[in-house]
Parts: sequence; structure tokens; C-alpha cells
Amino acid sequence: MNYDKNNIFAKILRNETPCKKVYENDYVLSFYDVNPQKKIHILVIPKGEYIDLDDFNSKASEKEIIEFNKAITHIVKMLKISNQEDGYRVISNIGKNGGQEVFHFHYHIFGGEKIRKMVF
Repeated sequence: MNYDKNNIFAKILRNETPCKKVYENDYVLSFYDVNPQKKIHILVIPKGEYIDLDDFNSKASEKEIIEFNKAITHIVKMLKISNQEDGYRVISNIGKNGGQEVFHFHYHIFGGEKIRKMVF
């Protein structure tokens, strides 16, 4: 699969589609999901063109990978849902069978309320 430069996250990165920004640096953009599934539902995306976690880990620079992961910790502290507070969940859907809808690598951060078990 090739990266689709017209996916919604690519448009957000190009400022063609607005978002409610939470945090941004040279490597990462995070914003509120327009269709939140929990009280707090944030999307975190790398600024590079990566389809999914596998693509990101195989093609991103070490600096991009480190900054992306550090951003997660920074964001949950900003939102006061870190492990020192109430906790949170980070998830990435990968591929069609994994439920991925936008083929630009991203993490969902859920928090602000009790989150039930993922697997039943």
C-alpha cells in the first residue's frame, strides 16, 4: 500500500482541514477526535508520511520515533490523565483487520473516565 497524500490527517497537516490542536512540535501533531469515543479522545500523528506502526518503525528516523513516544507522555501530563492521575489508554489500529480507517499512522489516547476491558 502506498501512502495516500489526500487522507484526512495529511490535509490537517497541510492546514487544509481544521483541527482542535492539543500539542504540536516539529515531529508530532495531536488534536481532539471529531467523533470522540470517550470523555477524552485525542489523536496523535507523526508529521511524516507513514501508513501504520510497521511503516513508521521501519522508515522513521530514530529522532522521529523518540519524539513521537515522548509526545504521548507530554500530552497525558498536559491533560492530567497520566498514570500519576487516573490513567489512560493508548491504541493504534493497524490494517483493515485491525480496524484502521485512516491510513496515516496515529495513536488514540483515551482517558478522563473508566475504560472497560478491550477483549471480551
